[in-house]
Amino acid sequence: MDSIGDFFALANKMDNRVNPRRVRIYNGTEQRPGPVLYWMHREFRAKDNWGLIWARQQALRLGTPVAVAFCLAPSFLGATLRQYDFLLGGLEETAEGLRAANIPLILRSGEPAEEMLRLCGEIRPSLVVTDFDPLRIKKQWHHTLLEQLLCPVHEVDSRNIVPAWIASTHREFMARTFRPRIHRHLQEFLEPFPELAPHTFPWTPPVFSHVLSSLRARLRVDTSVQPISWLVPGEAAARATLETFVDHRLADYPLRNDPNRNACSDLSPYLHFGMISAQAIVLEVRQRGLQGEAVDGFLEELVVRRELSDNFCLYTPDYDRVAGFPEWARRSLAQHQGDPRPYLYSDEQFDRAQTHDLLWNAAQNQLVNSGTMHSYLRMYWGKKILEWTEDPARAMRIAIHLNDRYALDGRETNGYTGIAWSIGGVHDRGWPERPIFGTVRYMNEAGARRKFDVNRYIRTWTPGQPSLFPVSGDL
Repeated sequence: MDSIGDFFALANKMDNRVNPRRVRIYNGTEQRPGPVLYWMHREFRAKDNWGLIWARQQALRLGTPVAVAFCLAPSFLGATLRQYDFLLGGLEETAEGLRAANIPLILRSGEPAEEMLRLCGEIRPSLVVTDFDPLRIKKQWHHTLLEQLLCPVHEVDSRNIVPAWIASTHREFMARTFRPRIHRHLQEFLEPFPELAPHTFPWTPPVFSHVLSSLRARLRVDTSVQPISWLVPGEAAARATLETFVDHRLADYPLRNDPNRNACSDLSPYLHFGMISAQAIVLEVRQRGLQGEAVDGFLEELVVRRELSDNFCLYTPDYDRVAGFPEWARRSLAQHQGDPRPYLYSDEQFDRAQTHDLLWNAAQNQLVNSGTMHSYLRMYWGKKILEWTEDPARAMRIAIHLNDRYALDGRETNGYTGIAWSIGGVHDRGWPERPIFGTVRYMNEAGARRKFDVNRYIRTWTPGQPSLFPVSGDL
C-alpha cells in the first residue's frame, strides 16, 4: 500500500476498549483500593484522548472514581505568556468537558513531579495514568514519579496513531525507512474513539484544587511576548479549524510551499497542545471519503513526519544539541567550522529581525507577531542562522530559543526535529559540499524565489507594510 489513504477501508472496528499495546505498565500490577488518577500534561482534551479513556476504563473495572490532574509549571522551557495563555484558555473548555463526564479536574501549581507526588499522597490512588512524551524534561518527571510512587503507573501514547515504541525500537534515520513501519501498524491502531460517557462512580475524596483563573497569577514568565488573537484556543476551535481546512483549503495543499497562499491547515498549535488528536483528523478525512494527491500529502506530514519527530526525540537524548546530528553531518560541519561567515549576528539582532536578509527578517517577524511561521520558511530561517553564526552549537541554541520563545508550537518534538534537520541534516542525506554547510543541505533566496513571490511575502511581514495577516503556518 502506497499511502495512508489506502488504509481507510481497513480500519478496525472498535469495541469501546483501548488497545493495550498503546499502554506501557510500570511499578507492577498490584493495586490497592483507591481512585484512578490521570495526569494530563501533553494531551489537553476531553475528547478523543486514549489516556483519559484508558483511565476511565480502568476505574470502571475497579469500581472507583476517576479524576484528571494538571500541574501548572510556573516556567517551562522558555515558554512565555503567549503559550501559557493559549494553554490555559483551552483548558477552560476541557474542564467543562470533563465536568460533563462526571470527572473532576484537579489543578495544582509548582514543580510537576513533586506536586503529583504530593497529590498522590493525599488521595492514595490505586493507579496513575500519564501521557507519553519523549522530551527530556518529561522523562525526568516520569522517572521521579516512578522512583517514589508505590502504585502502578500506566503510560499511554495518545499523541501518535502508532505508539512510538511499537512503530520502531530504535532511531530511524530517514522517512523512507520509517514510513513502512507506520503503514505496517495502521490497520491495528487506526480505530475510532469511543465516546467519553459520564463516569458511574462520583468523586468524593476531598482534595485541594486551584481554580483556573488563579493559575495565571502564579506564572513566572516573560509577559513581553503577548498572546495572539487570530487563533482561538480549545477543542471546539480546533475542530472548527479542521473543518474549515478540509472544506476550503485541503484541495490546495500541494501548493503549501507557497507562504502567500492560504493552503495550510493552521492546526499545528492545536496539535502541539493536544487540543485535537491527529488520529481524529485522519478519521475525519476518512469519513468524508477524501482521496488524492492533496490528501496523501497532508497525511504524510500529519502522520509519518510528526511521528518520525517523536521517534527522533525518543531515541536521541541529545535531540536539541549537535551531538544528536548524524555522524556524517557532525563530521562535515566540524571540517567547515573555521570557514569565514559572510555575516555574524548577535542574539539580539536575530531576535529583532535586524539582518541584511529581508526574507529572513520577514520570516522572523511572522514568528514574533503571529506565533507561527510557514513551514517552508522555517527551513530557510534555520539554515540561515547556521550560516550567520560562529558554529552549529550556537546556531542550535539561537534557533531553539527563538522558536520556543515565540512559536505557539515550540518546545515540541516537531520543532526540535525541524531545527536539527535545518542545521544538522537529521532525516536528510549528504549534498554536494560547500563552505560552512559542508554536505548539509543548503538553501538560499534564489531557490525561494523559484517557489513563490518573495517580495509579496516580505511586504506582508515587514513592519509598516499593508498586511495580509494571518498567513497560514505549519501543516
